[in-house]
Amino acid sequence: MSEILILNTQTEYVEQCAALQPLCYPTLAKEEQFTAEHFLSHIRLFPEGQFMAIDRETGHVVGTTAGFLTYYDQIDQEHFQHHKFIDAIAGGWLTNHNPHGNYYYGVDMCVHPDYRGRGIARRLHDARKALCKRLNLKGQVIGGMIPGFANYKHVMTAHEYVRCVQAGLIYDSTLTTQLRNGFVLRGMLQNYLNDPPTDGWSTLLEWRNPDYVEPGQPAPPVSQDASHPPPATARPPSVS
Repeated sequence: MSEILILNTQTEYVEQCAALQPLCYPTLAKEEQFTAEHFLSHIRLFPEGQFMAIDRETGHVVGTTAGFLTYYDQIDQEHFQHHKFIDAIAGGWLTNHNPHGNYYYGVDMCVHPDYRGRGIARRLHDARKALCKRLNLKGQVIGGMIPGFANYKHVMTAHEYVRCVQAGLIYDSTLTTQLRNGFVLRGMLQNYLNDPPTDGWSTLLEWRNPDYVEPGQPAPPVSQDASHPPPATARPPSVS
């Protein structure tokens, strides 16, 4: 099995990154999928917050995740009741990035269908968590798709479906992974995405940084978790 490298997203790979979007989100509206130009904007604005997974053997991008910094007092249903994905991502350009934000807004988690089940999403999540700890952010907030709901929407509501996923009665390729990575459900977002199969339903999820220190408070001793080192920033090896 070939080695997968987790790196900060680099400009020479933006076309490959964009090519993954329709493979990972085939039902999502085109205007909510990222182009190569969008990825270039993400890198210009917040390079350390963009990550990609590279198959070392082939040199191909097999996974990506994008995000930006934003400020929230709290993450709950009331404050996000009118929240829309296209607005949050500034039409895909992430120009809402706030360098002084206290939360990382996780925009997507994209893994090539042929590479799923190999822990790539978990490693990309680990890279985002490491960033939050390094920047002393309160945590992450995401609006998550629930793709499996399309198969159940005629027999249960979106809220019932999510409760079944939380209870382990139904496996959802996105939500189950997010819950396993420490995200907690804070509410439901109606019409968050333009995704007809799920009627636009998404979850509002939060991951809290366990190492967060309020400004002005003394920082705890720093310990390096050797099992989750920060992603490399060096260029990936060339592939002949």
